[in-house]
Amino acid sequence: MKALVLSAGKGERLMPLTATVPKPIVEVGGRPLIHYPLSMLARAGVTDVAINVHHLAAAVQTALGRGDATGVRITYAPEVALLGTGGPLVGLREFFGNETFAILNCDTIIDLDLLALAEFHRNYGGLATLVLRESDTPEVYSRIEVDADARVRRMRLLVRRAPAKFEDYGPTLDAATAARLAAYMYCGVLLCEPALFDLMPAMPPPFSLMGDLFAPLLARGQAMFGYIHRGLFRTVDDLKSLEALRAEFAAAPPRLSFL
Repeated sequence: MKALVLSAGKGERLMPLTATVPKPIVEVGGRPLIHYPLSMLARAGVTDVAINVHHLAAAVQTALGRGDATGVRITYAPEVALLGTGGPLVGLREFFGNETFAILNCDTIIDLDLLALAEFHRNYGGLATLVLRESDTPEVYSRIEVDADARVRRMRLLVRRAPAKFEDYGPTLDAATAARLAAYMYCGVLLCEPALFDLMPAMPPPFSLMGDLFAPLLARGQAMFGYIHRGLFRTVDDLKSLEALRAEFAAAPPRLSFL
């Protein structure tokens, strides 16, 4: 299995810090933020990793090199213009080949058992398996709703934060079925089958991984499943969350099984 770690964004909600330091190499706990997903991948035996770069790309490549510090082999996927969260896949079809592959965000620290996730994905046999978790602030993030069999039945994607506005995707559900669904937050990690490449949107990049790719496929009946993660999860959304995370690591660094 190979992986893509999404890393090209400008990190606008971390400005002015990210005017000079690209988000993937912002330090948390004495190491670049992207080291956490890379180390987790390496611990699970996923050592061939693509990283898309755009904003301050040279700084990212200088900091990470070939990936030796985290035990992975990095293939860089430069973007002259930002391709969105889904667009990078277009140029990586040959890189992934005919294997299941992973997509992760560079700004998330999650203590996830990737081997257990891979087994779940194989057993359920869907096009994709999304890693999900419960959220105390459902109004802040998109919601992925699953049924009792872990199948994703509806995506309520956040299209505006203030005031919150959502767009719903998925087949039409009767009221009784909808009431039985459990809503979770997407954790920024998923596994996917190479069949996805034959289902890509006709539009050229940029396009969104969720809004332009997976959500329309869900509406067309493609089977996707949710893997519920109940362990440690931290993500860097803005300067406030970054400072809180740095303070947590300074006071009592969380134990991470892959470090």
